[in-house]
Amino acid sequence: MLLSVVIVNYNVKNLLRECLNSVQKALQSIESEIWVVDNASLDQSVNMIKDEFPTVQLIENKKNVGFAKANNQALNKVSGEYVLILNPDTVVSEHALLQCLEFARKTENCGGIGLKMVDGNGCFLEESKRGVPTPWASFCRFSRISRLFPRSAFFNRYYMGQVDKDKCHKIEVLAGAFILIKNEIVQKIGGLDETYFMFGEDIDFSLRIQHAGYDNYYLGNVSILHHKGKSTDKNSHQYIERFYGAMKIFTKRYYPNSYPLFALIISLIIVFKKAILKLRLLNMKHS
Repeated sequence: MLLSVVIVNYNVKNLLRECLNSVQKALQSIESEIWVVDNASLDQSVNMIKDEFPTVQLIENKKNVGFAKANNQALNKVSGEYVLILNPDTVVSEHALLQCLEFARKTENCGGIGLKMVDGNGCFLEESKRGVPTPWASFCRFSRISRLFPRSAFFNRYYMGQVDKDKCHKIEVLAGAFILIKNEIVQKIGGLDETYFMFGEDIDFSLRIQHAGYDNYYLGNVSILHHKGKSTDKNSHQYIERFYGAMKIFTKRYYPNSYPLFALIISLIIVFKKAILKLRLLNMKHS
């Protein structure tokens, strides 16, 4: 079998339906299989899969085990030569998978492949191509200095500003919404790191691919639609803890000398974000 597609779903039934329809169309000429891992959705996603996509391999979790662990559940069972980790809030264009597979097969030392992602309005999503979030790169992003120098490799390393979004390049960090990679490499590096419940696992995964001796690529001539963040409530304490907690995990592992100061800054940001959220909720309650 050539390709195994792995999708982790959580309460986005309608988007998942759209995603699966697009994937099945893109896989028509590819020997393939589709795996969906459902993280205890409450929106009848599981019933929809069983009724409308009976050939999909389904793993039903009784609780939300997180993005990394759920992906690994399927990655440990797939049989494809290549694996595609795909978000359920994406729509894959008809020839995207063929183009990615062709690139992977002809490119020496190819690790993971990402591609151009656009939102529902057709706007380019910057996270399609990213650099390693060093303390400096992260500072430039959160302070918005990077916005002043959008094409700078120094000030906008986080989004690799020097890389043309319409061309193919080696990049450092792949977006977890779409990663196509040889199954052999996934098994070699041990899948996604389950220390990350959600967020950050794609950065860690990308670095481990490179540490194993492979190159990651961004294909600017191939695109997909990404309904960004539809399965995540950013206005919640849980989101704040998981998002910034992932930053702490990453920094402690890869930049231990910077960790004490970085952890303090992140802790202060968490307190600030939660306070703002609490004020918003109070205003909504009294309005």
